[in-house]
Amino acid sequence: MLLLSIQTASRSAINNKQMDDMEKALIYAAQAGLDEKVAIYIKQVKDINARDNNGRTALMCATYGNHISCANMLIKAGADVNAQDDIKNSPFLYAAASGYLEIAKLCVMAGADFHLLNRFGGTGLIPAAEKGHPEMVKYLLSLKDFPKDHVNYLGWTAVLEVVVLTDGSEKYQQILHYLIEGGCDINIPDKDGLTPLQLARKYNKEALLKILEAAGAKG
Repeated sequence: MLLLSIQTASRSAINNKQMDDMEKALIYAAQAGLDEKVAIYIKQVKDINARDNNGRTALMCATYGNHISCANMLIKAGADVNAQDDIKNSPFLYAAASGYLEIAKLCVMAGADFHLLNRFGGTGLIPAAEKGHPEMVKYLLSLKDFPKDHVNYLGWTAVLEVVVLTDGSEKYQQILHYLIEGGCDINIPDKDGLTPLQLARKYNKEALLKILEAAGAKG
């Protein structure tokens, strides 16, 4: 009886190790964008949300590489679109910030949490605007109940980041138009009490200044 128990325990340990290895294999395949491997490993892993040493799930790794097909398979298999890694990225947050529209849409359909914050205390909209992804900004603003006027740890909204952190070039002018059309508050001030209009004037962002003035911004 004792021998049987030891043998059973040994088989269990081996099976657990094999499952751990399979989870690692899934994460690697997702990171590399290996669709066929991901399709196989999904059916064999014990935990589809297993994490690597950086806290990244297979879906997070697929998102980092913008591997749409892999991400789609993982989400359909139940991968958590809100699982954050060690630097507070989640599949939805990173997809939004990087302009990966297809993956962002998949995440939304799977229940993405719009109020989840990145390491700077921002939603997906703020970095999407600052990094210059007009279509992502337009999409996020179309989502019901998206927190469009959220203020991050730096005291900035998406509107403020466009004014302060960008060069005001054509794509940022388009983004500012989308933010205004999407109903964002263009008068929320920064931590020093300066409004977007005042900051546009301060930093000589002439094109952005004209857009804000035309929209009736104050300051």
